Amino acid sequence: MGSLIGVVITVVALLGGFAAMGGHVGVLMQPWEYVIIVGTAVGTFIMANPWKTVVDTGVACMQAVTGAVPGERYYLDLLGALHALMRELRGKGRNEVEAHIDDPSSSEIFKAFPHVLGDPPVLQFICDYVRLMIMGNARTHEIEALMDEEIHTIVKGKLTPYHSLVTVSEALPALGIVAAVLGVIKAMGALDQSPKLLGGFIGAALVGTFAGIFLSYGVISPFALKVKMTREKRCRPYIIIKQTLLAFMNGAMPQIAVEHGRKMIASNERPSIDVVENETIAGPKPAAAEAEPKAARA
Repeated sequence: MGSLIGVVITVVALLGGFAAMGGHVGVLMQPWEYVIIVGTAVGTFIMANPWKTVVDTGVACMQAVTGAVPGERYYLDLLGALHALMRELRGKGRNEVEAHIDDPSSSEIFKAFPHVLGDPPVLQFICDYVRLMIMGNARTHEIEALMDEEIHTIVKGKLTPYHSLVTVSEALPALGIVAAVLGVIKAMGALDQSPKLLGGFIGAALVGTFAGIFLSYGVISPFALKVKMTREKRCRPYIIIKQTLLAFMNGAMPQIAVEHGRKMIASNERPSIDVVENETIAGPKPAAAEAEPKAARA
């Protein structure tokens, strides 16, 4: 919603200021100039990126617009699932713990935390490293190094749409110049026409330059930053899992290890320590009792 409000304010300020200076807003209505710029930008974007990246960019844009980032309920489920797993690791045998990570969809632990069960990449990340822990051969620093490398790879992949949008943003001013040059070519072919008609052709050509610069710095570039922030927030659960499991491997009690993970949540989104203790000690609340908005669960 914030992105849409920002675009509306930007456009209203732009057109309102232009009209207040005595400009004719109708002059800016040059649809074919916009077709040239936007169409060329979309075409070069598709040409420069694998189809998977093109699709993922569309998904990332929707996530940025809807604000689809983990919320408090997601974090509580994540910390609760980790706490339950660590208690199992401390109090039960290897075979009993393996049953949870080999088939998490049938695990009573993960069934109790639907937000984690409904996030397959995060669920797989948890299961992979718990499996390494119960093997007993890997050292803490080795698992930490492996986690760091995997998280780096995950973040790099998640930010591919951001880098693609930044590239488009950087190209838009030049594409605006291309549209303007085409407009000038059209105007040069009408030198024998009246000055009024010729002036309209030249004005239409300059709209191309304006549109390229405005779309670059006023729309695509700030929106790309919103995509980046959204994707970084969606990668935060991996950091939480890492810190929690490493603290546990270093000898911390499950409740203390969970606190290590809780500290990795941004302060304005972090649930209080009392809330986390109630969730992990008393167990998760029924899903119907605390439903989270769909955008935050995505």
